[in-house]
Amino acid sequence: MTKPKQPAPLPTKDQVLEFINESPGKVGKREIARAFHIGSQDRVWLKKILKDLAEEGAIERGHKRQFHRPGALPDVLVVEVIAIDPEGGLVAKPVTWTQEDTPPRILLTDRKSQAMGRGDRALVRVRRIRDDLYEGKLIKRLAGAPNQVLGVYETGAEGGRLVPTSKREKTEYLVPAGDTMGADPGEIVLAEVLPGRRLGLRLAKVVERLGHTGEAKSVSLICIHENDIPVEFPPEALKQAEDAEAATLGKREDLRAIPFVTIDGEDARDFDDAVFAEADDAEDNPGGFRMMVAIADVAHYVRPGDPLDRAAFERGNSVYFPDRVVPMLPEALSNGWCSLRPNEDRPVMAVRMRIDRHGNKLDHAFTRGMIRSSARLTYTQVQNAMDGMADELTGPLVEPVLKPLYGALHALAEARDRRGTLDLDIPERRILVNDEGEVTGVVIRPRFDSHRLIEEFMILANVCAAEELEKHDTPCMYRVHDEPAPERLQALREFLDSMDLTLTTGTIKPHHFNKILESVKGSPDEIIVNEVVLRSQAQAVYSPENLGHFGLGLRRYAHFTSPIRRYSDLVVHRGLIRALGLGKDGLTDEEMERMEPIGEHISITERRAATAERDAVDRFAAAWLANHVGSLFSGRIRGVNRFGLFVELSETGASGLVPISTLPDDYYLHDEAQHALIGRKLRRTYRLGDLVTAQLMEASPLTGGMLFHIVEEKGHAGVRKPGETVDPSTGARKPAGSVGRQRRVKAAKDTRRVKVAGRVTAKGKKPGKGGKVSRKTKR
Repeated sequence: MTKPKQPAPLPTKDQVLEFINESPGKVGKREIARAFHIGSQDRVWLKKILKDLAEEGAIERGHKRQFHRPGALPDVLVVEVIAIDPEGGLVAKPVTWTQEDTPPRILLTDRKSQAMGRGDRALVRVRRIRDDLYEGKLIKRLAGAPNQVLGVYETGAEGGRLVPTSKREKTEYLVPAGDTMGADPGEIVLAEVLPGRRLGLRLAKVVERLGHTGEAKSVSLICIHENDIPVEFPPEALKQAEDAEAATLGKREDLRAIPFVTIDGEDARDFDDAVFAEADDAEDNPGGFRMMVAIADVAHYVRPGDPLDRAAFERGNSVYFPDRVVPMLPEALSNGWCSLRPNEDRPVMAVRMRIDRHGNKLDHAFTRGMIRSSARLTYTQVQNAMDGMADELTGPLVEPVLKPLYGALHALAEARDRRGTLDLDIPERRILVNDEGEVTGVVIRPRFDSHRLIEEFMILANVCAAEELEKHDTPCMYRVHDEPAPERLQALREFLDSMDLTLTTGTIKPHHFNKILESVKGSPDEIIVNEVVLRSQAQAVYSPENLGHFGLGLRRYAHFTSPIRRYSDLVVHRGLIRALGLGKDGLTDEEMERMEPIGEHISITERRAATAERDAVDRFAAAWLANHVGSLFSGRIRGVNRFGLFVELSETGASGLVPISTLPDDYYLHDEAQHALIGRKLRRTYRLGDLVTAQLMEASPLTGGMLFHIVEEKGHAGVRKPGETVDPSTGARKPAGSVGRQRRVKAAKDTRRVKVAGRVTAKGKKPGKGGKVSRKTKR
């Protein structure tokens, strides 16, 4: 006789609570009963458990008698976009939030949401990743303008008008006479969008006057407000900074006899790192070096939870514009007590390091000390001195200070080459601005060995910081750069395959990319390959989880060397202070528990700063070129999209759009794999990296937008035939195979199938209904 089936044991209250908290959405009694096999005879018991949990505040009762953890978001809700990262990723928050704590962030990851901008609202379906982070999928974008608009106030026949400064905002607003706050024409204002008015332009009310467009620093002012970058420090934070005093030696190690120097750019505004090197006299390390990196001891002045700390955390990092800096810390600290000025005593966190003649690190040790920098040097000064053109300042420093530094650099460079790091050659623009805020030039920043010197010293110090925290089992804020995503690698392989270049299909290391880059160095394809390889890489972030740094080829890496301008470095300093017992101002228990949300926050503020800085450079460049409308410029195609091309000028690095409607008459197809627009009839090919001559048609300093037309010239890269290559200096065309290899150009074949916006269309046939194809309008 079989025994009757025993009922499943009833769950504990904690088990029921855990099930509700871990469920991705809201759950009712039916879902709980099913999960724990609770029969009808025990439903009264379950009802009592749920009532007790609700009265204790452990759960909340929602719609349709469903339960969820306190503060949980519903499955579907309305959100507002609050940030956009450089790659177009959107961060949103709930429009309705009644809790006292900070609302969770919602990452909008689907492609449909990418057309949205900051301030836009949408109905989304969310999936919980953890309590403070959700993933959202767009259901419906909601109509309506953003709550606030930054723009320039103008007057016209209908009265006041607001012209938005954002490229994304295409419509103007009317400003009623009583809502101008006395703004003058040409003044930058922040306005609040008013409800109503279904027909005609929307109404807006000026709520803040920010200055005139013609004034110095007006460009960076626009970028600051468009990206919601905090500018004003709270009064209590300012007072704390102004009341700060010089640090005493106390228990610090006295390092003032060591001839440290700082090496920065000519336009540097703060000096938070100093370096020193000398030959190692140890018998067991012939040809090796003793090195020191000293970093401003910001943790001495900024304590966890104080007003300065809260303000620094909100900013996350300093933001640098061509004409100003928005610092993470008040000037009294960033340019005062925390700046390693020459011939002044300054407190530091320092690390001693020993390397052998091949650049391998032998050991390291951290200390909290006091230094007195010997000199404030620039990259140009140091490079000139090492090239035999020393000035009065650098002349006496060449032998005792600079040569040992360069000796250590050469050893570290050898280790870097042996380790294998991603070596992309992407030029950086520098905007020259005078005291009146006027652009005097746009140049490409030079790259010297002196830059590499500081980079290599800082990288090694950062590695030491990460290793030390791991050694003492103390949480570390790693600088994480993950391996490229498989889908990005596959897209890269398809592109390289079209150029007869092969990327290994096994485990990917930086040297595999470097091999590809080296094979095209000096060829017409050098720039395009660098660009596409860069786009295949993951974005570096801050995280307490160590995933290594792929680009640098390092297993562990943390930012330690710039606590004046990066909150991440301040967190690492505090970790070292706690781990090594160097004071009472180290990492707190609360910070240790919040490392993950801290990392996410400062990753967002870093992307916000990068966006603002890039926007400022674009606007300053447009201001510089506004007087050159109609001029011809040499440039290269740096972006290809279904609506046109993005061209970057060779001399200045400024970039703008070539609308597809301005290209020679044809029906253009966007080949996403080849990064090209291809004319279906004449087979004209406009491809990423092509050398072109562009005529500037429009330049708007207000938005930073520029429009170009490509000028056709004989032998021009923009009208090359399939298989042809182009000499990068002359623009002369060469037939297929003239650079020593045959390209497989599928576009030349009648059977070519072109991938267009996710669909495949046979040559000679227009796509069916719903097909997205860029089309040239006949003139």
